[in-house]
Amino acid sequence: MVKVYPAKAGRGAPVRAVDGMSFAVRRGEIFGLLGPNGAGKTTLLKILTTLLRPTSGRARVLGCDVVAQPLEVRRRISMVIQESAAEMFLTARDNLLTYARFHYLAAAEARRRAAVVMEKFHLTPEADRKVQDLSGGFRRRVQVAKVFMVDTPVVFLDEFSTGMDPILKRAVMGYLREEAASGRTIVLTTQVLSEAEELCDDILIMNQGKEVARGDLYALKLLSRGLYEITMTFDQLPARIEAELARLQPVRVHIEDNTVELALKAEEAEVLERVSALARLGHVLKVEVSGASLEDIFIELLRGPEAKS
Repeated sequence: MVKVYPAKAGRGAPVRAVDGMSFAVRRGEIFGLLGPNGAGKTTLLKILTTLLRPTSGRARVLGCDVVAQPLEVRRRISMVIQESAAEMFLTARDNLLTYARFHYLAAAEARRRAAVVMEKFHLTPEADRKVQDLSGGFRRRVQVAKVFMVDTPVVFLDEFSTGMDPILKRAVMGYLREEAASGRTIVLTTQVLSEAEELCDDILIMNQGKEVARGDLYALKLLSRGLYEITMTFDQLPARIEAELARLQPVRVHIEDNTVELALKAEEAEVLERVSALARLGHVLKVEVSGASLEDIFIELLRGPEAKS
């Protein structure tokens, strides 16, 4: 499937936002689309939810063609897209009830579900306030809460956790796992890689509209074999630590207080040698060496060839 945006008014070149993508998602799976800003994730979701037409190729949702059968697709899906707004002049409660009516839910059942969903999303105190009077975080809660009002077999979520506090975000992740366990298929994008690592059964990493890698977390880690995550805590950060880290050419490095975190591409024996070299710079209180996280894999797969050489 391909989506090309034409050049703007005589300047620039056409943009291939989706460039030859082809994949299938299994029923009851949480499927993650990952990629940097501008990778084409939101464009792809808009095609799958009938908001955009592909330039070429075909896409089907539960056997329904997104171009030839858009209404059939929409009856089978719920979606939260980045810029999609809740109904600003309706209350939080009425947003949920209206959405339920669009999906032909009986009024009594819609009211019952709205009460349950508002409690889950901590919206009950704000139930009778217009969405335009809510903060951005609460507006996002209203948007995401809608998909829990109905039983559509497929859910599309674009950056679902934006504006959520950590406690609510963790609760919503639990709700999504429950929905998948009940048979709903969930397709999501996220910039928070730890979310994808915890949630997704299958992950597709894309960049510049193309697939970079695809698989579950274990399969992706095999693609980046030889990538290690190292955490070292010193009693006092050594003066020469930054110069030594630069010499090691890590994939990623982060220094906070007296703790150094880095991802390193090396053979196993070399990793131990390099940890020992860093340890000789100062008094080490704690050392941890583990396999790569999804963040490390993501950075490694998206680095240009010149960065890897």
